Amino acid sequence: MRNLSAVTEFVLLGIPHTEGLETVLFVLFLGLYTFTLMGNLLILLAIVSSPRLHTPMYFFLCQLSVCDIFFPSVSSPKMLFHLSGSSRVISYAGCVSQLFFYHFLGCTECFLYTVMAYDRFVAICDPLRYTVIMSHRACAILAVGTSFFGCIQATFLTALTFQLPYCGPNEVDYFFCDIPVMLKLACADTSALETVGFVSVGLMPLSCFLLILTSYSRIVCSILQIRSAEGRRRAFSTCSAHLTAILLSFMPVVLIYLQPSPNPWLNATVQVLNNLVTPMLNPLIYSLRNKEVKYSLRKVLQRVAFLPEK
Repeated sequence: MRNLSAVTEFVLLGIPHTEGLETVLFVLFLGLYTFTLMGNLLILLAIVSSPRLHTPMYFFLCQLSVCDIFFPSVSSPKMLFHLSGSSRVISYAGCVSQLFFYHFLGCTECFLYTVMAYDRFVAICDPLRYTVIMSHRACAILAVGTSFFGCIQATFLTALTFQLPYCGPNEVDYFFCDIPVMLKLACADTSALETVGFVSVGLMPLSCFLLILTSYSRIVCSILQIRSAEGRRRAFSTCSAHLTAILLSFMPVVLIYLQPSPNPWLNATVQVLNNLVTPMLNPLIYSLRNKEVKYSLRKVLQRVAFLPEK
């Protein structure tokens, strides 16, 4: 008779098909993780320390940097421990926490990109009323709202996944606990839940993407009406960093969660890029495309490293 004792811990098998590459991957991922933390901390310091950057756009960029610090921290430390030869075991509660915080931070970022698109829409399409519409109170409500709805979405997905019984195999064929791999271990029929999860995971980013697309469609129309070439260039430059970050953030969601037939190795590769590379690139994208951020970063580095003034 099949053993139906409840699973109390899981074993993370790591990234598929990477046996023998643990040392190389450890050095690579540790470097990416370190650069991610340093880059986003520098962006935070640059914005907080510069009064000229205390505007709604940079307020939301601060929130994005905070998310980009915590998002890779959900799975990267455990993955690095595994690659260094430490235990691959994760408790049931730890697995639940990993899945919740991964989707909480991911959904929060998704909503945040939508809010940032709305901010750019108001700034470019209705500049005279910008300070009224994007008041401190409105920014605070929008910032709290992104986290609140991210928490609601993550709670729903986590409850959906872990209300299933786990009583058999406990080996997770992945480097962290995520919905597709956890459903494979459940001791019950998951077809209905897979459909609900597919719709939920797909509907939220699709809705956000459509709202972002609407905002930027209006923005492009407004930019094309600007008569001066310099004005158009500055407007496009302001938005290009945000659009680049959006593409880097939304593409992995499509590749991982909306595939008809998931490929474990492809999913793991895209997931690593999403967890480590995208959060690392965001500070570069925003600093390289923005003169004000570059200037503030230079000031921060001069104070920290005692670099000579230019």
